[in-house]
Amino acid sequence: MLFGKTIVVTGVASGIGCRTAELAGQMGANVIGIDRSKPEQSFGQFLKGDISTAEGVASIAGALPDRLDALCNVAGVSGKSGAADTLAINFFGLRALSEALAPKLREGGSVVNVASIAGYGWRGNGARAAAIARTTGFPDAAEIVAQHDIPNDAGYPVSKEILLVWTMLAAHQEQFRSRGIRVNAVSPGPVETPILQQFRDVLGDARVNSDVEAVGRAGTPDDIAPAILFLSSDAARWINGTNIATDGGLEAAVTVQAHFS
Repeated sequence: MLFGKTIVVTGVASGIGCRTAELAGQMGANVIGIDRSKPEQSFGQFLKGDISTAEGVASIAGALPDRLDALCNVAGVSGKSGAADTLAINFFGLRALSEALAPKLREGGSVVNVASIAGYGWRGNGARAAAIARTTGFPDAAEIVAQHDIPNDAGYPVSKEILLVWTMLAAHQEQFRSRGIRVNAVSPGPVETPILQQFRDVLGDARVNSDVEAVGRAGTPDDIAPAILFLSSDAARWINGTNIATDGGLEAAVTVQAHFS
């Protein structure tokens, strides 16, 4: 399914990104991993890079080969560093890298964004999410945060709301659609990764514990990586602009509680 394909995975130093890169290599892909920190384990090629600035994105894009099959946007932060930093990495940097690599992605290639159940609120905040998703370039995240009055403790969920809306918009964006490049997302719930404690600090133990109890356990990177790589493969060639809830049924539980109870 992925044999011989060249796949770029961001956020490979730990957690979901690390497991995605490892599994892709086991499936025969040529993996190029990107992170600010070098991973402890080796798989394929590693490129040190930072997507939090336009300059960092340009440096990464310039260092990558001219033909790629898929981009897995896994890198992200928990929101503990404030709303501006969170939006810069979780959305603006991710989007900038996706758009910079679009000319290098083959026709029929794939972009997969790791969003979150925390982005579920886009349904009620669609106007704000769309307005930010439709900005161009790499705007000053602090200005966007101030303009939309986004508090620091809301930076993470807002960043994922924007990402989910952009995923749908990008699927019909000319630079992707004209060459048959698919843009999809996966949305995990709580996952046992090194930054889970940071999510507890930002979202609160009660919220995280409630989410875990709703589905019986927290997820693991092994639960999420296969979905990312499925969407990266040709097996998902007719899936576009879609979000797959890889959360053990948490989105369904939230929806039932909100609309059918």
